[in-house]
Amino acid sequence: MTGFIGEYEATLDAKGRFLLPAGFKKQLPEGEGLQFVMNRGFEKSLALYPIRNWEPLFADISKLNDFDPKVREFRRYFLNGATMVEPDTAGRLLVPPNLKGHANLQRDIVLVAAVNKIEIWDSNTYKQFFDSFSPEAFSKLAQEVMVPNQHATGQ
Repeated sequence: MTGFIGEYEATLDAKGRFLLPAGFKKQLPEGEGLQFVMNRGFEKSLALYPIRNWEPLFADISKLNDFDPKVREFRRYFLNGATMVEPDTAGRLLVPPNLKGHANLQRDIVLVAAVNKIEIWDSNTYKQFFDSFSPEAFSKLAQEVMVPNQHATGQ
């Protein structure tokens, strides 16, 4: 699995294309094609998965019980708009109009590492997200997600 670190700014051109920042390109395995799946994110953002990271996730989703209405609802929402994308001859990735609208992407965007994928945010939305989050709230969230639940571990 490919993992990412970093945060980079980019610009969408008039046709909705952007250059994948060199900082992310360097983190991709050598010799692999630059195939990605672009998808809606959980917030008003997009997720860009290298194909090698998308395939196991898609396999896991494919194994879910189709008789469960929650599974069908999750699949519809999660897979809705998922699109294979590859760089054009100039190295640009095209954001499909429906996905661009979902994330309200304007001209200035931010690409952010999210472990096995890259999140794509409108620059203003990304700034507002962090401006509304205090250091205290981040500390509390870190404690909730990083410290093992004492009840779950039997302590």
